[in-house]
Amino acid sequence: MTSLPEPEIDTALVARLVAEQFPEWAHLPITPVEHGGWDNRTFHLGDAMSVRLPSADGYVPQVEKEQRWLPVLAPQLPLPIPNPVGLGHPSPTFSRPWSVYGWLGGTAATRADIPDLRGFAATLGRFLVALRGVDATDGPLAGDHSFQRGGSLDFYDEETRRALETLNGVVDVSAATAVWDAALATTWTLAPVWFHGDISDGNLLVQGGRLSAVIDFGTSGVGDPACDLVIAWTFFDEPSRAAFRDAVELDDDTWSRARGWAIWKALIVAAGFAGTNSPGGGRALRVISELTT
Repeated sequence: MTSLPEPEIDTALVARLVAEQFPEWAHLPITPVEHGGWDNRTFHLGDAMSVRLPSADGYVPQVEKEQRWLPVLAPQLPLPIPNPVGLGHPSPTFSRPWSVYGWLGGTAATRADIPDLRGFAATLGRFLVALRGVDATDGPLAGDHSFQRGGSLDFYDEETRRALETLNGVVDVSAATAVWDAALATTWTLAPVWFHGDISDGNLLVQGGRLSAVIDFGTSGVGDPACDLVIAWTFFDEPSRAAFRDAVELDDDTWSRARGWAIWKALIVAAGFAGTNSPGGGRALRVISELTT
């Protein structure tokens, strides 16, 4: 028997789900959040909450993980992170679990809103040091739930080399291959530590020009923290990158793997947009250039 496709995730669906499972909040207005995410769709519920629904079955494990671990992590971190206040269960209306969180104010980070990018970078570095310092015992080891973030870059070797073939003549394939091979030559030899898994401008909230919160721990877990350093090339400039590196306190091999994570993502995005004038492809090519020059 073929299962029915999931309904469109929109305000009407969220309103039905809230009314069915959290009737005490059914009177609150529901509005989509701008840039509400890819793995999940996010909606503002009233003034003080948000609703997040997985957009595909592959993202379902993130729901239980965040419900289980965010309350453990939050008291030990120097910045606010999402606080689960409700767990929605699969139902005939929507077959996946979903979450309600307390609302965190602020806007997604942009350079224009950050007058002191070096200070911002140092604050983020210290946050990641604190995250790594949380007891990782029984934490979720890197795997499918984290899309292999925190695990071995070997998982993406074939995909990366296909992208390099696609981009031959577009990027410096020799230099990009050298970055990738150098990353594969190192491993995390210490005990697994907590990582966020998607430290990007969209998951960093800013208020008053300063980093105010870190959101979306869907790809978090315990393992190698190198994946959390990719923002050094995707968002920071040279001075702020140096401040970030000083603050985050990780060794050269970890930075080599971080470059691997950065060039893997940039290569596959650029290859996916090859032959187009997509802004996403252009951004990926700029990251590749930054990593190879």
